[in-house]
Amino acid sequence: MAYKNQKTRFACNVFACMLLVCAPDLITGQLRYSIHEEMEEGAIVGNIALDLGLNVRQLSARKLRLSSDDGGRYMKVGSDNGVLSIRERIDRERICRHADVCTIYFKTTLENPLEVYRGEVEILDVNDNPPNFGDGSIALQISEAIAPGVRFRLESAEDPDIGINTVTAYTISSNEHFSLKTHTTEDGIMVAELLLEKYLDREVQSSYQLLLTAVDGGIPQRSGTAQVLITVLDINDNPPVFDHDIYRSSLSENARQGAIVMKVNANDADEGMNAELTYTFSDVALRRARNLFSLDPDSGEIRVEGPLDFEEATSYSLDIQAVDHGSPAITGHANVLIKVIDVNDNAPEIKVTSASNKIPENAPPGTFITFIDIIDRDSGENGQFRCEIPKNVPFRIETPSKLVTSETLDREEISEYILVITAWDLGSPSLTSNKTIRIAITDVNDNAPRFAASSYNVYVMENNAPGASIFALTALDDDQEQNAYISYSFVNNHIQNLPVSTYLTINPINGTIYALRSFDYENFKNFQIKVQARDAGVPPLSSRATVNVIILDQNDNAPVIVSPSEESGSAAAEVVPQSARQGYLVTTIMATDADSGQNSRLFYQMTKSTDATLFNVGQNSGEIRTERNILQSDNPLQTLVILVKDNGQPSLSSTVTMNIRVLENSTEGITESSTLMKNPEYFADPNVYLIIIFSCTSLVFLLIIVLLIGIKCKQDRSIIQGYNTPNYCYNRGDLHGTLNGRPIMEETLRYPGTGRVVRVPEPHQYSVCLSPESAKSDFLFLKPCGAPTSQA
Repeated sequence: MAYKNQKTRFACNVFACMLLVCAPDLITGQLRYSIHEEMEEGAIVGNIALDLGLNVRQLSARKLRLSSDDGGRYMKVGSDNGVLSIRERIDRERICRHADVCTIYFKTTLENPLEVYRGEVEILDVNDNPPNFGDGSIALQISEAIAPGVRFRLESAEDPDIGINTVTAYTISSNEHFSLKTHTTEDGIMVAELLLEKYLDREVQSSYQLLLTAVDGGIPQRSGTAQVLITVLDINDNPPVFDHDIYRSSLSENARQGAIVMKVNANDADEGMNAELTYTFSDVALRRARNLFSLDPDSGEIRVEGPLDFEEATSYSLDIQAVDHGSPAITGHANVLIKVIDVNDNAPEIKVTSASNKIPENAPPGTFITFIDIIDRDSGENGQFRCEIPKNVPFRIETPSKLVTSETLDREEISEYILVITAWDLGSPSLTSNKTIRIAITDVNDNAPRFAASSYNVYVMENNAPGASIFALTALDDDQEQNAYISYSFVNNHIQNLPVSTYLTINPINGTIYALRSFDYENFKNFQIKVQARDAGVPPLSSRATVNVIILDQNDNAPVIVSPSEESGSAAAEVVPQSARQGYLVTTIMATDADSGQNSRLFYQMTKSTDATLFNVGQNSGEIRTERNILQSDNPLQTLVILVKDNGQPSLSSTVTMNIRVLENSTEGITESSTLMKNPEYFADPNVYLIIIFSCTSLVFLLIIVLLIGIKCKQDRSIIQGYNTPNYCYNRGDLHGTLNGRPIMEETLRYPGTGRVVRVPEPHQYSVCLSPESAKSDFLFLKPCGAPTSQA
């Protein structure tokens, strides 16, 4: 039945776990009730509202509840009437095992305002466990030589109940040779001993079977039985005798494993093997005590085997027996009482409502996070404590035991706080405990995506494969989850007046840019686009970056030979006088390359010639010059194959074939040198301008020639390439024939590179004159036909 302290409505006993968990001053006060174990569900423990003087009508509004782990498990409180009742059946032995006092602590919480009250319920024992002898049998060996009056210790029955509900009496079936004697040890254990009443005669009866009964003092009374099997043996008629019937010792509960508790000693009046003794724990010793202590079988030293706990048991009683090596063996008994001394070995225990908490980063100061509860199982100063949290965190502890925010939070600066709560007791030495709380700061969308740079330069080799990745942009967002999910897109860009989607596409998830077509460096060399990164927050935030795409040149254009050019199906032709000396400039190979840089750097090389010793070509200039003086024995028609290659990797090249006619010192026909280009579309701009200038100059020269007919041949400029030779004149009447077996010029003038053909008026006759100074010129000089004269 529940009860309360008679002196006041709630007792003022010192209690370690107070309402103000972390207040500098400790406040005592608690509710105390007591009930019997095994009460039915719903049984009333007490009225908390009445005992605390609370307004019953306000209990429901103030949300009266139990918040401690143990109390909330076994009990419940009515939020409307404050009645504390049983939630489930309570087994005292399961909760407190062998403790003399079994207490369940609880905590009652009220809101508006927040109030916390602590209390305890003492669980009273009921007789719900019968005595138990283990396997239900006890075996004894008794020598027939043992005189009457000797006692034999019997195994005690174990009863988990306490007080009067434990074993209070033993009885044994009647027998003329044996009787039962009982006595109680200082620690309250009932011991049964079998008393030999008269001599045994093994030849008459070799064994006896008795029934031992243990009875407790509870209501209703419970009992247990065991079969006692006695075997009668011969000889060895002196039992071992201990120095003391009761040994006493004490040790601290923090004694290390292996520490010596005491040493017991027994003597046997027999000799030889019958006097050699072995020490063991008897069955009377409780099993839990035997797990905590060890006994050396030879020396009788008792040592600490397991951890001791004053809060679990304040003392231990061990029954020691000394067994000799006689046949049959005889046993002597002694009792060892060990008192455990309390030390400050329990640090404060910190409990929180939740081990992980989440709070948004825009939470205002004062936002509630969790409750903090601290309990110390020790008493007195060892059970009093202080606590604190770090000072450099945006949190504080409010009375009573509430953890709240103290400052504004920023998840991008610190996304999680690992808050360490430290509590220490006032014992000596003081013990400290820590509790770690992880407080996660949840995100709000307060950061826009951020590119590493405002602009990027992307270099793409021309002739790239369509569909290949050319660049990947990555934007970072300091937010998380949905607020950090970034999508990428182009921002209304155009490339050469076409939408950017014609040339590029972007992966909206990872920002990878792909080329949809192949770029041509000769078409355009760079362009600019804008990329936007946008998060998925509400509202969404975005940022932009500029991407400069620079097309790199690739050696994909072969050199184009501008001059001299080959007509379709024929080689280019040049004329060289036989009197030309070493180093004479025959002509210059002019070529161009649409590429740039090293890819457009050209080199000239002669790959084939009629006479390899007669001509050479400048590697960088393309000038074809005589390597030596021209001899009479040289072939008058020299064929050269010139290779023009660029400096790209791999190198590209073009070739031109040239027929060079060597003119003797007499007048010869000059083969027309045509240098029409194969591919005019590849002309570089300077060459186009040069051709236009040559065409205009040729027209002016033609008009001057018409006006100067009949005048002495003079040196003038013409677009036809000239050479430094002695004067040779060709009569108009001879132009349709041959001169010294060689073809002579027609009555027309051709302008290389323009496709224009001008016919010479018939009334006029003219001669082609090659002046000695023309060696450094690419033009021909005309003069009227007449006797060969030297140049003025």
